[in-house]
Amino acid sequence: MRQLDGSVIPQGVANHNMARRISQCCRRNNHMMKKMASRQWYSRERHYVEELELCRLERMAMEYGAYHPLKAIIVTESRFKKVGHKESTSSSSSSCSSISNVDPLSGILDGTDPLSMFAATAEQVSTSTDASRKKCEKEEYLRSDFEPWSSKRGEILARYTTTEKLSINLFLGSERGKPATSGSAVSEKVRTRLEALDDLEEGSQKELLNLTQQDYISRIDELNQSLKDAWASDQKVKALKIVIQCSKLLSDTTVIRFYPSKFVLITDILDTFGKLVYERIMSMCMDNQSALPANFTTDYVNDTAKETCLNWFFKIASIRELVPRFYVEVAILECNKFLSETGISESLPRLTSLIKGIGDPLVSVYARAYLCRVGMEVVPHLKDNLNQNVFDFLLTFKQIHSDVVQNQLVIQTVEIPIYLTLYSPAIDWMLRCISYHAPETLLTEMMERCRKLGNNALLLNSVMSAFRAEFIAARSMDFIGMIKECDEAGFPKHLLFRSLGLNLALADPPEGDRLHVLNEAWKVITKLKIPQDYINCAEVWIDYTCKHFSKREVNTILADVIKHMTPDRAFEDAYPQLQSIITTVIAHFHDFADLFYVEKFLPFLDMFQKESVRVEVCKSIMEAFNRNQQEATKDPVMLNALLHVCKTMHDSVNALTLEDEKRMLAHHINVLVRMVSFGRDFEQQLSFYVEARAMFCNLESVLVQLIHACVAFCFITIPSLTSIFTRLNLYLHSGQVALANQCLSQADAFFKAAVSLVADVPKTIVIDGKIRSSEAFLLEFLSNFFSTLLVVPDHPEQGVLSLVRGLLNVIEGYAWEDNSDDKIWIYSSVLHLLAALCQESYLYHIDKVDSNDDLYGGDAKFLTEIGKLCDTIIGQILEHLKALGKENTLKRQSSLALLFFNSILAHGDLRNNKLNQLAVNLWNLSQKHGYSDNKTMIKTLEYINRRSKQFESSHLSELAIRLTLQSRT
Repeated sequence: MRQLDGSVIPQGVANHNMARRISQCCRRNNHMMKKMASRQWYSRERHYVEELELCRLERMAMEYGAYHPLKAIIVTESRFKKVGHKESTSSSSSSCSSISNVDPLSGILDGTDPLSMFAATAEQVSTSTDASRKKCEKEEYLRSDFEPWSSKRGEILARYTTTEKLSINLFLGSERGKPATSGSAVSEKVRTRLEALDDLEEGSQKELLNLTQQDYISRIDELNQSLKDAWASDQKVKALKIVIQCSKLLSDTTVIRFYPSKFVLITDILDTFGKLVYERIMSMCMDNQSALPANFTTDYVNDTAKETCLNWFFKIASIRELVPRFYVEVAILECNKFLSETGISESLPRLTSLIKGIGDPLVSVYARAYLCRVGMEVVPHLKDNLNQNVFDFLLTFKQIHSDVVQNQLVIQTVEIPIYLTLYSPAIDWMLRCISYHAPETLLTEMMERCRKLGNNALLLNSVMSAFRAEFIAARSMDFIGMIKECDEAGFPKHLLFRSLGLNLALADPPEGDRLHVLNEAWKVITKLKIPQDYINCAEVWIDYTCKHFSKREVNTILADVIKHMTPDRAFEDAYPQLQSIITTVIAHFHDFADLFYVEKFLPFLDMFQKESVRVEVCKSIMEAFNRNQQEATKDPVMLNALLHVCKTMHDSVNALTLEDEKRMLAHHINVLVRMVSFGRDFEQQLSFYVEARAMFCNLESVLVQLIHACVAFCFITIPSLTSIFTRLNLYLHSGQVALANQCLSQADAFFKAAVSLVADVPKTIVIDGKIRSSEAFLLEFLSNFFSTLLVVPDHPEQGVLSLVRGLLNVIEGYAWEDNSDDKIWIYSSVLHLLAALCQESYLYHIDKVDSNDDLYGGDAKFLTEIGKLCDTIIGQILEHLKALGKENTLKRQSSLALLFFNSILAHGDLRNNKLNQLAVNLWNLSQKHGYSDNKTMIKTLEYINRRSKQFESSHLSELAIRLTLQSRT
């Protein structure tokens, strides 16, 4: 005989099932004896459908527009004006009700709340500044899409490094630089400060030589901290001298490779200084007011603040050297707002012209970059004034190739391509500033200037990096033409194609140009001989290929990458780029069947031969599969590929693998197991499960998933698991699955295995590294088990309720904790099960499985056996209550007595005098020693009174009279 899954049922099992059917027919004749026999057990007859209907919430009709707790709240705007110590309120709003309700929280605040009072106070101040604030909002230029300088800082410091020795001048303070005493005259104070400034020119410095890069950075940090300390101790002149000294370092290019990083470090100090000066003058303006408006005018600035501000600019103007004078003035550029409405806009052209006096083109371009940076932070709406800064740079661009620069490069043994890359951060930043929200016409102008400069590769690369990707993509063919005409001696063309590819990953070129763009770019990329240069470009262009072309073109690109990166195992130095390529490919292929039919995809995976990287790639593939695969699959190519990927993850597990990592890997594999379906082809499905079980034997969570998926593994695999509660639950679940598929013998075997395993449950278990008692988990499992046993039919050869009896024997023999009442809670659950077993029709059934209500049909012997079990269990409960009659356990006795009372009330037939008297005795016992829960008992009594009004429960009115509530007084 065959089952639904196609397996053969042994002859003995078939006879077993047939015996059940015969037993059902023979025993139905005893149905008429049920009601009489049921009185032996005193179980209340249940009508589940009617009870369910009575438990439903009462339905209430509501008119449209009536109040509802989820109805939207209408906020009422209130305005408050101060009149002496009282508040007057006026409001205008629409209300959802015609009755005006007073907020109870507002009552104690005399009609106002703190937030409204604060708003009322601020209203008077804000009225006078509304016009200027609105003007400020209109002028607000920078938004979140503008990439700040801080995002570039770390990248520059990491990229521009050196192993050469560096030098730095440290300022040595003098006694004359200290603040004058209180008794000094003003003239003496001024003279002292002027002498202190002259110290810088007279050699009050110490030059530190042969510093490593890290030592140099540490010294700069020390200077930054010295600046803050000097300012805090009111040594303003010393602070200025430190800033001047640091600024002078920016004119030094003796270690030219390190210059961009030096610029970042020094300008950090300048930024600190500019902030300290601005906050100092701002604080002087706030003597009589809490804060200045956001866009204040000079009318708000008092004479003292103006004089102090002007003094700072005079001090800076006295600096003799051009570079420090320029940088320090730019650092406090924002302070011009305290002196004049047009101070900043007038200073920008002057400062731009000032840069023309700087001879070194590298120093000059970074000075322009700093002016652009501060200008964008202070007055972004005056960005057009900064454009001239960039155009001046373009006019002097040829200085880069001057003899002076060439001689300097020869001395420092720096090649032209390396030297040109030093300009990139400054040029990129300047172009980014002027291109922000700029019209497309500015790009046209910049392209024309690039052509006039011979399509300089460095400048062209910065243009493509700075302007909006949409503008670049629309002119992609123009840029390709310009790239072809570039001189490759100074700046490699492959970097230009990489920059173009980055733009095309963000924006699409015209549809007619897409294939031509790819062909032109790949002609150059595929000819690259250096693997690192090649892979840097391929990493970018794979996204463009996946987005606009089919899997044939993607396969071609992957094949080309394999061809370039396999010789001499070049792939070992390019794992990050290769990983980026594979991530991009799987992100575009949502249909994994198409992905694994790309011929070179799996050979591409073979290049990841470092285990840690290989596992990360496999995890990214499975994450994409989990995210995108919606339907079950049986595609052989895809399944073989995914099993290979999952096997790679599984084989990385060892004794040192963390539990979280195991859990994550198992999750990915389990998703694959669940997504595989061969429909009614059970042989294929079973073969897949067998293969998966052999592959993933080291991950227990995967074995658990396979057990859920295939009952055939249970007897082999469940005993091998380490967690005893995992085994118990799997035995229960497997039995339920077997029962649902009418495999009754297998279900019996599973349930018997669970019963025998209960005895082995230890008293304590380890959860998340902590030792905890196991009884709570055992109680939960047994409750679920009892719920299942209601529908499990008895074995015809093993007596009535053999599984229930076996489980009760194990519970009785289990070593419970001394101070635990869990055993009685379990016995209460058993009483509920036995009461349900006595019903004419059970509360729930399993389709196509005849439970005991059908097999016995209310047989008197069956009900008698249930009654005997109930008597035994009740005796055990009463013995336990008696044992709790000691003084230190009376509270537990009270709680358990009420629990047992509620069980009898819910499931017992209280028309029986003995059961009725037992209920009354339990009620009295629960409150005998004053430990009862009065609230619960009152609610219980109310419930009994409500039930007594029903026709079939009228006998409960007599019980309610006998149940008294004792006073605690």
